[in-house]
Amino acid sequence: MDKIELFRKFEQLKVIPVVKIDDANDALPLAEAFVQGGLPCAEITFRTAAAADAIKKMASRSDMLVGAGTVLSVDTVKQAIDCGAKFIVAPGFNPKVVEYCVANGIPVTPGVATPTEIEMGLDMGIDVLKFFPAEAMGGLKTLTAISAPYGKVRFVPTGGVDEKNLAAYLAFAKTLCCGGTWIAKADLINAKAFDQIADITKRAVEIAKMAGAKK
Repeated sequence: MDKIELFRKFEQLKVIPVVKIDDANDALPLAEAFVQGGLPCAEITFRTAAAADAIKKMASRSDMLVGAGTVLSVDTVKQAIDCGAKFIVAPGFNPKVVEYCVANGIPVTPGVATPTEIEMGLDMGIDVLKFFPAEAMGGLKTLTAISAPYGKVRFVPTGGVDEKNLAAYLAFAKTLCCGGTWIAKADLINAKAFDQIADITKRAVEIAKMAGAKK
């Protein structure tokens, strides 16, 4: 899947669940919860030792679009791709990670919070960037301001986005989709509360649909 096709899919989905998973054995039931909820996708963050195995298990489902998050090094990029990840997400702008992904045709969404970082992305040919941590950096007000000079850039706000503000972020013309860190929190995964996660996923999809209809 090339980046154009991938980002088109992101735009259709509108929300990408962002997951911190402690036990790789939870990956498949979690994937089922996302599919049942209407979001057959996930960003598995490299914040735990289980991340690589979880990506491998979840990516074994042909109906799941799986990527890797919290990618801080080129070695982690390689590991994630070997496990079946289709896209790479980083919390910040690491030039080595971005350069490697661009050179190897791997879709990458590095994190930005300033105009300088946006221009670093543009300089490397990247026009889809993660706005992170969205709410802590001032939310939609800040994103509106820093994105104003960059007409072709689209953003993936992540961090503090939830059911209360999702619609507002999605209504912003330069939002491609949002990172859903609230959809499958670690405590719910560890409690095997997959039915609850499916319900939260369904609500996110409903909010996204309503926001899309108003856009």
